Amino acid sequence: MAQPLVKKDDDRDEEADYSPFLGIEKGAVLQEARVFNDPQLDARRCSQVEATEVFFAVTKLFQSRDIGLRRMVYLMIKEISPSADEVIIVTSSLMKDMNSRTDMYRANAIRVLCRITDGTLLTQIERYLKQAIVDKNPVVASAALVSGIHLLQTNPEIVKRWSNEVQEAVQSRAALVQFHALALLHQIRQNDRLAVSKLVTSLTKGTVRSPLAQCLLIRYTSQVIRESGVNSQTGDRPFYDYLEGCLRHKAEMVIFEAAKAITELSNVSTRELTPAITVLQLFLSSSKPVAMTHPMAVTNCNIDMESLISDQNRSIATLAITTLLKTGNESSVDRLMKQITNFMSDIADEFKIVVVEAIRSLCLKFPLKYRSLMNFLSSILREEGGFEYKKAIVDSIVILIRDIPDAKESGLLHLCEFIEDCEFTYLSTQILHFLGNEGPKTSDPSKYIRYIYNRVILENATVRASAVSTLAKFGAVVDSLKPRVFVLLRRCLFDNDDEVRDRATLYLNTLGDGSVSETDKYVKEFLFGSLDIPLTNIETSLKNYVQNPTEEPFDISSVPKDVKSQPLAEKKAPGKKQTGLGAPPPAPTSAADAYERLLSAIPEFASFGKLFKSSAPVELTEAETEYAVNVVKHIFDRHVVFQYNCTNTIPEQLLENVTVIVDASEAEEFSEVDPSTGEAEDDGVEDEYQLEDFEVAAADYILKVGVSNFKNAWESMDPGTERIDEYGLGPRESLTEAVNAVINLLGMQPCEGTEVVPNNSRSHTCLLSGVYIGNVKVLVRLSFGIDGTKEVAMKLAVRSEDENVSDAIHEIVASG
Repeated sequence: MAQPLVKKDDDRDEEADYSPFLGIEKGAVLQEARVFNDPQLDARRCSQVEATEVFFAVTKLFQSRDIGLRRMVYLMIKEISPSADEVIIVTSSLMKDMNSRTDMYRANAIRVLCRITDGTLLTQIERYLKQAIVDKNPVVASAALVSGIHLLQTNPEIVKRWSNEVQEAVQSRAALVQFHALALLHQIRQNDRLAVSKLVTSLTKGTVRSPLAQCLLIRYTSQVIRESGVNSQTGDRPFYDYLEGCLRHKAEMVIFEAAKAITELSNVSTRELTPAITVLQLFLSSSKPVAMTHPMAVTNCNIDMESLISDQNRSIATLAITTLLKTGNESSVDRLMKQITNFMSDIADEFKIVVVEAIRSLCLKFPLKYRSLMNFLSSILREEGGFEYKKAIVDSIVILIRDIPDAKESGLLHLCEFIEDCEFTYLSTQILHFLGNEGPKTSDPSKYIRYIYNRVILENATVRASAVSTLAKFGAVVDSLKPRVFVLLRRCLFDNDDEVRDRATLYLNTLGDGSVSETDKYVKEFLFGSLDIPLTNIETSLKNYVQNPTEEPFDISSVPKDVKSQPLAEKKAPGKKQTGLGAPPPAPTSAADAYERLLSAIPEFASFGKLFKSSAPVELTEAETEYAVNVVKHIFDRHVVFQYNCTNTIPEQLLENVTVIVDASEAEEFSEVDPSTGEAEDDGVEDEYQLEDFEVAAADYILKVGVSNFKNAWESMDPGTERIDEYGLGPRESLTEAVNAVINLLGMQPCEGTEVVPNNSRSHTCLLSGVYIGNVKVLVRLSFGIDGTKEVAMKLAVRSEDENVSDAIHEIVASG
């Protein structure tokens, strides 16, 4: 950078208004800045002023008495984060400022010292920091407290010694000091539940004056309430009276924080909720409205909330309209739809998605109003919008079609009109797939053919291929349409995309000769059935078939239906090689293939037939033991094979003649190995080693196999095989725990994301699918409910290809 052309005079050292930029010539600076435009940059020349040079230059400004400039000095030193050697240079100046008569110097010196110092120096200035915490000046006290909050992450033992001073600062009359002191005191005690409870108990008696500190205390109180639960004898919550008292505080932020805390209590009752809803209702009509929703509990607020739909704050307007949609009654639906129509054009896509989801919930709540709600969804579907917004609308229409039978035909037509001008390939293919499944079941399937074939003519290759599959589904189900579908599929044989041509050729050969005749059952299963084999397994099996030519045709039934992420799925000690059955074959393509190859290579197991399932390894020893043993359960149709994998973790020992005795101890013979020569000694030592027990559970006989469309798969099963019963699961912490317990018990694959239970949900439906031993497909529909005492009830419905298997699933649950 250009050097000053004028040197600072000695007699100006004490002038407070001296500028560090005095004497710098603008032209010289611009001239030197041209180096940044050179074709060959000189990195060293461009970075002449390094952080160290800046640091030393800045430290000279400690002589300045200008308050603004001094604040810039503190800021610069804190941001540069000097090295340990450089810190020593400014430490004395900062410690001098800590004892200055100027409060601004003291506060900033504390902040900077705590930022750049280490544990050794911290012990030297600890006395000053303790004094600063109880200083009469709130700026200095807050600076020390905030520094303590930061230091607690790096030097917790030192900060914890300040508890008495921090406790005294909590009683300060300064709002920010009390706020920072309470935050620091809670962090010091946060790992001690009893200490936190005592802190909340002492402070809820009215010693906190700062609204900010009061909000913090409300949050800490809510935490204690959640951990304490409800008093089993009186039914009261601890500290609830304090939260209710905060609803009458003079500060609005405290009132809102208390109302929020009450509404977020677990299993909150109507009596406890009423005071919070009352103050929130007052907020809705105030000049500073706050919108907050609690479905069905805020019905009394609807009149006040309707005025918020036109609020200039679009966030508040969105929350108001979604709350009205969730809490309104059937008679108010039409009026709300008229108000929303003008409202939608003024908000962003993320708010529109919230409104669409609320409309979907309202339609499911009042099915008779599906016409007006469906028309509204179709109208906004034709407007401008991004992918997520359009996807939310399409998903809503699809859900309404599935759950409200009367809405099927109008909903399908709305979707057909949308794909005529849809710019999103994903949405077009999803709609075409859904149309292929639902369209042939309508009263007049022929009216959808035009929309589908338009996609073959006008769209890209991905959408065209999807349209070909949809046409084939119509031809397979509706016999009268088969000749017309054949004509359209033949035209697709001349498409310029190979995927479209291949699909057309496949469907022309599977649908028959094109005459008006009933389609074979296996063709319908091929078109509408779900693929119950992982694509990874199909790919692997096809590669193996190509690499090992044979005269036999490829048999898809030979493809394993189970896949594991780890080859052999076995845990091995680092650097140790397994032997025997535990050793993997060269480059196994999947766990199922690897196990099947291992077992088929052993003559005793060759006659057992095809392997149905192999379990994940079950550890039979502790992780720290000298021998690591696990077992893999291989399930055949009529046999069960236990594969024990034993790993030696002691280099000086060599395991020999390892045998396993079921229902007894494991006998081993190992030899001592000389570490220097690596040769085994002649005399071995015989030893017995106890293993943990394990069991063959019901889940071992069920294979996890998902279905892409559970509803279609369920309807395709024979209703005569359905078995329904109800079970009590006893007290549970939550519905999530109950759902996971049943899924683990049955060992089946959750479908459509139904294993996830929404927060605070009192009921839930979970869908499971799998294959029972003997290749019998099984579908399970679980309906859970939980009451106020956390007792969980479950309704279990099972359909399968064999009614005996349906009975077996119920027996598993009943005995589990």
